[in-house]
Amino acid sequence: TIQDWRPEDAQFWADKGRRIARRNLWLSIPALTLAFAVWMVWSVVIARLPAIGFNFSQDQLFWLAALPALSGATLRIFYSFMVPIFGGRLWTTISTASLLIPAMGIGYAVQNPETPYLIFVVLALLCGLGGGNFSSSMANIGFFFPRSEKGNAMALNAGLGNLGVSIMQFLVPVVITMGVFGALGGQPQQLSDGGQVWMQNAGFVWVPFILASTIAAWLGMNDIADAKSSFREQAVIFSRRHNWIMCLLYVGTFGSFIGYSAAFPMLTKLAFPGVNALQYAFLGPLIGALSRAGSGWMADRVGGGRVTFGVFLGMIASVVVIIQGLNGGSFTLFFAGFMALFFFSGVGNSSTFQMIPVIMRKEIARLYPNATAEERRRQAERESAAIVAFTAAIGGYGGFFIPKAFGSSIQLTGGAGAALWGFLVFYVLCIAVTWSVYTRRGGLLHDIEHGRAAIAAPAE
Repeated sequence: TIQDWRPEDAQFWADKGRRIARRNLWLSIPALTLAFAVWMVWSVVIARLPAIGFNFSQDQLFWLAALPALSGATLRIFYSFMVPIFGGRLWTTISTASLLIPAMGIGYAVQNPETPYLIFVVLALLCGLGGGNFSSSMANIGFFFPRSEKGNAMALNAGLGNLGVSIMQFLVPVVITMGVFGALGGQPQQLSDGGQVWMQNAGFVWVPFILASTIAAWLGMNDIADAKSSFREQAVIFSRRHNWIMCLLYVGTFGSFIGYSAAFPMLTKLAFPGVNALQYAFLGPLIGALSRAGSGWMADRVGGGRVTFGVFLGMIASVVVIIQGLNGGSFTLFFAGFMALFFFSGVGNSSTFQMIPVIMRKEIARLYPNATAEERRRQAERESAAIVAFTAAIGGYGGFFIPKAFGSSIQLTGGAGAALWGFLVFYVLCIAVTWSVYTRRGGLLHDIEHGRAAIAAPAE
């Protein structure tokens, strides 16, 4: 536990703060990458269950696809408050080790076609443990960095963590085709066409990496004494107006990223049956993760509110392109629109999180005018971390609602167009809120961000 932590002190930061913060960041990233991989691996597993002898209905399979997102988003609400209570080192260790439960459970359950559906429901819900980790991980990393580097640090943690989705979608189809673990991994399953798969490898392949990351977190990470606070102290965020506004905006960005990650392969298969959807499935999450990891500096430099406004403009345009592709039967337009949508959602994931500490520093100064500068700083840090984590929790529900919206649209209208028009209207709402509350002249962030942009301009 670090008793003296002053990241805003330039000398302290240069002497030892940066080194400690970066070590914690680089240990946090692989733990979060594994969390995302385990969270979303279920979507690949269930697509293969009928081929290896499981007689589940389409409705049962759709529910299995949606449950990890539902449980992951719900767990994020509770995980939001865990780091200040238990400490970042202990909680990262516990939450990473918990991934062993669904990873090993999947490996054993898929080997027996007689495994009851209820077991698969439980495993789907347990995969949500990976989704929950995001909230605690982001809250923890936010404590380590000064405000000038906070946006980029959280973008790297989240963006490279998000890579777990594309790594999983690329790796699992490969490892299930071979007996990676030999006799220890169990016998292969026979396919109807005479081929063989080792479906258990979809779970088992993550076990050694989870063990290594758990040990690394315990041995190499730190707790910060100033970051400790009770649930009661953190619960003040529920009375903060901007907590709920940022939840809305993050549903628009991260909710889109995780929802489209789950829905894109299925939607492609239905809309363009001649296209091998699994061949392209990993590209969207890869683009979204890399754009998030690589764009944190932009929000730090010109302002998260201005970047978020531009992001929603881009997402609106992307949805229009997707609708044109669907209506015209053009896979090229459809695919290009989705890749752009993933790109903008990734940038927006980064920029919305950069906004939160800036907003709360200004709000705490207004709410606590008689407090000292140090007291205001600590309160802003605590509330920012809690809001980042809670916002991440609410955003995770996009992984449940977007696939279900596509399914309902197809069932009721015969196509996905109605759902896409609904998403477009939602993005219009998000851009209107961003402008009216934060970026317009007189908005909360207008003067701060235009001042920052003016300073940055000569260096460009």
